[in-house]
Amino acid sequence: MKTKSTMALVVVLAALFFLAPACHRQSTSGKRVIAVIPKGTSHFFWQSVHAGAETAAKEAGVEIMWKGPEHESDSAAQINIVEDAINRRVDGIVLAPTHKDALVPIVERAGRENIPVAIFDSGIGTENYVSYVATNNLQGGAVAAERLAAKLGGKGKIAILGVKAGSVSTEQREQGFADTIKQKYPGIEIVAFQYGEADRARSLDRATDILTAHPELNGFFASNESSTVGVVQALKQKGLAGKVILVGFDSSPNLIDDLKAGAIDSLVLQNPFKMGYESVKAMVAKLNGQTPPKVIDTGVNLLTKDNLETPAIKELLKSP
Repeated sequence: MKTKSTMALVVVLAALFFLAPACHRQSTSGKRVIAVIPKGTSHFFWQSVHAGAETAAKEAGVEIMWKGPEHESDSAAQINIVEDAINRRVDGIVLAPTHKDALVPIVERAGRENIPVAIFDSGIGTENYVSYVATNNLQGGAVAAERLAAKLGGKGKIAILGVKAGSVSTEQREQGFADTIKQKYPGIEIVAFQYGEADRARSLDRATDILTAHPELNGFFASNESSTVGVVQALKQKGLAGKVILVGFDSSPNLIDDLKAGAIDSLVLQNPFKMGYESVKAMVAKLNGQTPPKVIDTGVNLLTKDNLETPAIKELLKSP
C-alpha cells in the first residue's frame, strides 16, 4: 500500500514538473506580466518608449518587465533577454528587434510556446507577431530628403551616416532618403555612406572621416539619435556647424540645444512615447482575446526652429 502511495506521488510530481512551463508567470501582485524589450536603454528615445509602455500598463492593470541590451548592436544579448522572458513564462513579449533575421528563431519559439509577441520600432523577418507598431520609416527618410534638398536649392554634395546593417527601421530611413534624392533631385550627389554602429563615439569617427575625405560637402543626413550626435559633434570640431546642412533623426535635450544654436537644421521626429504605449495596448488586447491591428503607424514630424514652440511639437518633445 505504501509503495502504491509513493508511486502515485511520483506520478503527480512528474506531471507538475512537465506542466509547469505551460503556466504563465504572475507578478507578486497577481497581475499579468509583459516583457518590453527595446534595442537599447541609454538613448533618450528608449526612455520615452519606456514611459509610454508604463503608462499603458498602469491603465490596463498589467505589469511591465523592462530590459534591453546595453548596446543596440548586441543581438546576442537581446536574444538572451527574450529567452529569459520565455523561460519566466511572461504573458506576452513586446520587442524592438536589433536585427531583422537574428531574432526570428527566438520570436518563433515564443509563438510555439504560446507567448504572443508584438514588434515595435523595427521590423523582423517573420509574420509570427501580433502587431507591428512603428514609424513609417520610408516616409521619414523622404521627409529628411525633401528638407535637405530644399535647403540646398536642389544641388550639392551630401553624405549619409547610417546606423547599422540589418536594422530594418534605420535601413528604411536611409533607403527612403536615398531614393527620394536620386529620383527627384539629379543636382544632388550622395558622395559617401557609412555606418556609425548605433554608437555615438563611432558615429563621430565615421562622420569625421567623411568630412575629411570630402571637404566640399554641403549636407549630411543622420538616420538616428546616435548618428546625429556623432555628425553634429564632428561638424563642431571642424568648424563647419551651420555651414554643412545637417538633417537628423530623433531628438534629445542636447540635440534640441544644437538645433536652437543652428548646428542642426532640422530633426525628423518619431513618437517613442506613443510607440511604447500602443505596443503594450496591442498586447493587452491580444491577451484579452481581441485582434489588434497588424500595423500601427505612430507618425512622423519635422522639427525646425520655426515650429519648436508649437503645442504639437512641445508635446512630442516632453521629457519622459
